This record gives sequence, C-alpha cells and structure tokens, in this order.
Amino acid sequence: MFGENATVFDSALDSAPEPAQTSANIVRYLSSILKFGWPYLCRYWRRFFPGLLLAVLCGPANAIMVWVIKVIGTRLAPSELASTSSDASGLIQHVAAIQDHVLQWLDPWLPLMGRSLDWQQIAGGILFITFPVFTRSALTYLSGYCLSWVSERVVNDLRADVFAKLNSLSLDFFNRSTMGDLLTRIGGDTAMLQTGLRAGFLDLIKEPVTLLSLFVGLCLVDWQLTLLAGIFLPVCFFPIQYLGRKARRATKSGWQASINQHSQLVEALSGIRIVKAFGLEEEQLVRYRELARQLIHHGMKNVQAIHLINPMIEVIATFGFGVLIVWIVGTQRQLPDMLAFLTGIMMMQPPLKRIAGLHMTFQNTSVSIERLQYIFAEQPTVKQSPTPTRLAAFQNNIQFDDVVFSYGDRIVLDHINLVIPRGTKLGVAGESGSGKSTLVNLLFRFYDPTEGRILLDGIDLRDLAVADHRKLMALVSQEVVLFDKTVGENIALGQPGATRAEIEDAARHAFAYEFIQQLPKGFETRIGERGVTLSGGQRQRLAIARAFVRNAPILILDEATASLDSQAESEVQAAIDCLAENRTVISIAHRLSTLANCDRIVVLRQGKIVEEGGYEKLLQRGGIFAAMAAQQGIRATSRSADAT
Repeated sequence: MFGENATVFDSALDSAPEPAQTSANIVRYLSSILKFGWPYLCRYWRRFFPGLLLAVLCGPANAIMVWVIKVIGTRLAPSELASTSSDASGLIQHVAAIQDHVLQWLDPWLPLMGRSLDWQQIAGGILFITFPVFTRSALTYLSGYCLSWVSERVVNDLRADVFAKLNSLSLDFFNRSTMGDLLTRIGGDTAMLQTGLRAGFLDLIKEPVTLLSLFVGLCLVDWQLTLLAGIFLPVCFFPIQYLGRKARRATKSGWQASINQHSQLVEALSGIRIVKAFGLEEEQLVRYRELARQLIHHGMKNVQAIHLINPMIEVIATFGFGVLIVWIVGTQRQLPDMLAFLTGIMMMQPPLKRIAGLHMTFQNTSVSIERLQYIFAEQPTVKQSPTPTRLAAFQNNIQFDDVVFSYGDRIVLDHINLVIPRGTKLGVAGESGSGKSTLVNLLFRFYDPTEGRILLDGIDLRDLAVADHRKLMALVSQEVVLFDKTVGENIALGQPGATRAEIEDAARHAFAYEFIQQLPKGFETRIGERGVTLSGGQRQRLAIARAFVRNAPILILDEATASLDSQAESEVQAAIDCLAENRTVISIAHRLSTLANCDRIVVLRQGKIVEEGGYEKLLQRGGIFAAMAAQQGIRATSRSADAT
C-alpha cells in the first residue's frame, strides 16, 4: 500500500546499528549534511560565510557581559576591589594590566558609588551595559538573517532538483512508489534540511564559541571556580546521549506515519467522486484518524525526547549552581568576582540547551538527507544513449522486432513482430490485460523491451534522441490530463511556443472552438485542477486540440472515447477522424466499432498477436475478434457475408 521505495528505505534504516550519541556522531551528522548541502551552499557563499563569521563574533560579545558585570560590581562596591595577587600567572597579570588601563580610560564615564553623578557618568553608565547587549543582538540578527537567506534559496534549489530528478526517472519507479512518499520527500525532507541549515549552522557556530568565550572569561575571573563548574558539564551530556537515541527512532517512525497519511489523503481527495458515490466518507475519516493517531504517537515520542533535555540540563545546572554558591560563600570570594562568575554560569545554560537541541536537529536532518539521497541515487531504467542518433522526420515505418516485455516474472508481451508502414491506420484490440497499453508504453519508450527491439525508420528507439523520438508522436488517451492553466495554455502544451493563431486553429479542428468561446474568458479561462470545470467530452476535445497543435506524424489513440457517452463519443470521434487524416495512427480501442476505419487490426491475447486483418474480414472469420464484437452487438454486414 505504501510503496516499495518507502519500505526498502525504512528497512535499511532499521537494519542500521543505532549510533552512540556522542560528539563524534554530531561530527558525522554534520559531515553528511555538509557533504550533501555544500553544492548548494557554495552558490551563495557571499552570504553564507559572512553569516558564519557574524555567528562567531556572537560568542565574544556574550563573554564581554561577564566583564561588564564585574566592572559594575566594582563600581557599586569599591571597597571590594582588590589588586591581582602576586602569585597569579603571568597571563592573568597581563590581562589585569590591560583591564586597568581600560578602566582608567572609562573611569570618568562610569558611575562610582560615593561620587556625585554628572551627565557624562549618566550617559556612560547607561551605554556601558546597553551597548554590549545591542552589539550581541545585532550580530545574532544579522547572522540569523544571512543564514536564513541562504537556507531559503538552498531548499528552493534542492526542491527543484528533487522535482527534476523525479521527472527524469522511468515509469517503473512511480509504479512502486506512492504519491504520499514522494510529496513527503519534496516537502517534508527538504524542510527538515532547511531547519538544519538555518538554525543548526547558526547554533553550531555561535553556541560553542559562546561557551568557549564564557569559559575563558570565567577563568580570568576565577580559574579555580571555573574548573569546579566544569565538572558538571560532562554530566549534562548524559541525557543527550539517551534521549538522542529515542528521538532518532521516533523520527523514522514519524516519517513513515506522515507518508501513510499523505498517501491516504491523495487517495481520498483524488477519488472524491467514488468516496461520495459509495458513501465512504466515514470509512475514509476512520482511516485518517487512525493514521493521525499513529502520527501523534510518534510525534509525541519525539517531543518527549526533545523537551526532556532542557529540564534535565536545568536541574543538573541548578544543582551545580548551588554547589558553586556554597563554595563561593565558604571561600569568601569578593562580591564583584562572585557577581561576574554567577552571571557567566547563568549565561552558559542557554548555549548548553541549544547545543543539546542541535544534536536532535542534526539527527532528524540526517534521516531526511538519507531519504533524499535515496531519491538522487535512483537511476532511470530508460536512458538516452550517450551518442544519440538525431531524427528530424518520420519517413518509412515502425517495426516491432521480436519484442518481449515482462513485469518481473510476468510476461506481458510475448515475441511481438509487427510492421506499421507510414500512413497506416492500425487498430489494436484485445481483452483487458492482453498488453494493448504496454504496446503504446513501449512505443513512447516509457519502458524498454525485455527482449527484441522497436525500430523507427530502421533505428532502434534506444539509439534515438528521446526528444526527437517523442516529438514525432502525439497521444490522446482515455485519461485526459489537463492542468490548472488557461484553455489556451493547456492546448499550447502540445507545442511549446505555439502562436495564438495556431492554438485557435487547433481548437477549430478539434471541434472545441465553439464551446471555448462560450467560456467566461474564452481561451483565457482557467479550467481548474484536472479541468474539473469542463465536461468529459470538452476535456477530451482539448486533448485532441493539444495533439493537433503538436502536428506530429504519428498519432496514438489509447481508448480515447472509452469513457464518453454516445453523444460525446460521436463529437469526439469526429474530431479524432479529422486529426487522423494524413497521419500514421495506432488506435487502441475497447469499443471495436471505433476501429471500423482502420486499414488493419491486430488482436492481442495474453501478450501475443493471435489475429490480424481488416475490420470486416476479422468479423467474418468468426475468431476472437468476432466473438468480442458479438458481445458488443456487432456483426459482419450482409454484403460481406454474401461476398464470402
């Protein structure tokens, strides 16, 4: 039900060993994201690299706040200010000397407890704490903007490439896929990559640099306390290890549930007439609710894993914070140093939480990347030759040379030998499943024969340029495909670049011009998705007009009137007869009366040609064709019978 591709992919994931959630795996996930996304990222390096640089600068901007708080503390409690001890390291003494010079320059601008205020101290006091926050906020905004700008364009390019890749694949791929799975890959998987690129890269650069900057700043304030606080950092990663495993499992299951729900929606909405006709609304709703329940279940598992991390880290960090306070009081640390240190410790919590979330983000993104890589790794079974033969026109004949085609072990066409001279009108008849439509699919080279070959003017279709080959053919089928465009645009799809005069001429030949003119905006009327605003006969005549404007020498009619009532069939058949003039026609029909004007008819049964001849001769022969015709109330004419 849900497609072989999705099943194979999920089996591959399930069989893979669960990765240990360590920093090494974060690097591995990041490596896979970069490897996959770099061809897209490098297109926008002028915004990408500045975004990364700005994210790097956010770290020191955060760390400066520790120093600002310490300075404010010394200004509020001057008696607590003490010089650096003589046994301090040379680096710390050097940093302290620089700090003294800076503070001497800032002294007139900063308020000092016990000193009267003036305008200079008021302005400096306000800006001293405001400017670092403004700088940090500006850097965060600009880095986020640049990386978001890049991620939007990267994902847009990626979606276009996925769509192009899907268009390049052969029909057998779509026969084993589901629309829900393909839509999820184009929409959901690329959106997850966008999250990884936008939020992931920003946090990946900014938060570790912030932690490192804060750690350095705290070491300069009190290296002993910093080492004590560092003991609790590894403890914070234990919940990340455990919950990361749960998040990955939930993500995989959630994607499958989402695919199932998308597939069910596509089925229900595309078949809404049948749903209503058979009163299946409740049954479809029950299915949807069950799939939604599964999606909620897996979604909540993921939510639990993600949202448990922050509380657990907060508990561990708060416990460590309490230990530090006791240590500070017990060792009688100075008030300014204590304020600066506690501020730095508090500022470390958000980066830790984001890094934990980053781990989850990269895990989820890695699942989506594997699914996208699966699509890009798919290769079409029908490929154009590296050195294709060009063919500008159809001159001689079409030949099926001992053609065999099978789906797996099931043979659909069995050693077909058939020559169709240029200008011939060939009818193809047979019971359902006899291989009629497969004959057309092979002629368009939607598939390649399992054995044998199909020749166009003596050239194997596998050697022809695909564009040249298909340009020589036009298709009118029972399943009319129209797009949510204007009437004129739908007709022009048969020949890109067709002029308005050519479009209107094609509509006249297809007996569609009159009803088009009666539409609200004529040829500029949008016909809605799948042409739902038109009748079946009108949609079919637009398809015929599309074939007319293509002006191809070979016309394929695949049950073109099978779904129409008698009046619409008569109107459409007149248009088809006009279209068929001076063309090579291959007409597949269930209604055998539509083959009466064919020069020759072949009858298929279980993939083999069992009868061949003219319409009347086949009726007179009393074979399979005559039996099928009799079921439709068709008999040989009396004149033909007398001649016999």
